[in-house]
Amino acid sequence: MKKTTTLTLAATFVTLSVAPALAEEWNVSLWGKRRAFTEHVEKLAELVNEKTNGDFVLNISYGGLSNNRENLDGISIGAFEMAQFCAGYHRDKNPSITVLELPFLGVDSLELERALSEELYQHPAVQEDLDRWNATLLMPSPMPQYNIVGKGEPLKSLADYEGFTVRATGGIGEAMERVGAVPTSMSATEVRQALDSGVIQGASFAPHAHLSFGTVEGGEWWTTNLNPGTVNCPVVVNTDALAALSDEHREALLGSVGEALDHYVDFYQNNTMKRWQPKLDEEGIESVTYSDAEIEDFRGRVADPVAQAWIEENSARGLPAQELYDQTVQFIQDYKAENGSN
Repeated sequence: MKKTTTLTLAATFVTLSVAPALAEEWNVSLWGKRRAFTEHVEKLAELVNEKTNGDFVLNISYGGLSNNRENLDGISIGAFEMAQFCAGYHRDKNPSITVLELPFLGVDSLELERALSEELYQHPAVQEDLDRWNATLLMPSPMPQYNIVGKGEPLKSLADYEGFTVRATGGIGEAMERVGAVPTSMSATEVRQALDSGVIQGASFAPHAHLSFGTVEGGEWWTTNLNPGTVNCPVVVNTDALAALSDEHREALLGSVGEALDHYVDFYQNNTMKRWQPKLDEEGIESVTYSDAEIEDFRGRVADPVAQAWIEENSARGLPAQELYDQTVQFIQDYKAENGSN
């Protein structure tokens, strides 16, 4: 009897001594479904897993952890370790980065949007702003200019926007309001139903979102060149969780950001945009293209007034708003000069 007990204990000891250590696991809160907008997060998870041989895992959830408008709140209390959110969903929570959502900044490529965001995220005032939520900015989600998919009679001129109900957030929403439209800031997942039911007559999205959230199937026309701006949707991590990582795991995470963003930009340009025009053709979506004069009129009514209002509002909050705006404009100018953009 004693011999059996000894063998059992020995076997137990051997089993415990060779049991693998539990992997570090982070929960990641996204929404909708996997799409171009989330490809950098998916790639980041893949790279981190590879670099740590499965010892550090990012568990990605599409809507299972939080409402998309509450992802920043979830980060602040440590409900999950990583999340994506859009600044325009709650401008009062992250006012510093809404400078990147101002209309007609002149951003004309994903590469510029990426570089501009990464530069702004390093500003001390921006980092202090996100510190209030115990959040560290990890990487942007660069998106092209937004355009509108609508139902009903196509809007052939700016005058036609009077009373037009449109899903448009942030600076794009302000731009729409200044030409007489009625913007609403509903989340992306609510848009198709609102369009189908007539709650809104159109939706302002980047191409991937028009594809992912079904507005192309529900619409009848789209604007090819309105291009009022885009939204800024960073990926953030809980600051305490980041600090608690081992050096190896932290390096695996931070050292994979560049490659994840490279993958994102390549996917958007060579997958999503190649599907865009064929999908429009398939659905019989009418193209609405505005004249240069109309676009200049739109820009003249919107760009400077909205920017000045943003500066005044956020200076009153205690942010160095003029500095943030000037840095943004100067970066765009310098980038275009260095890279030969128009």
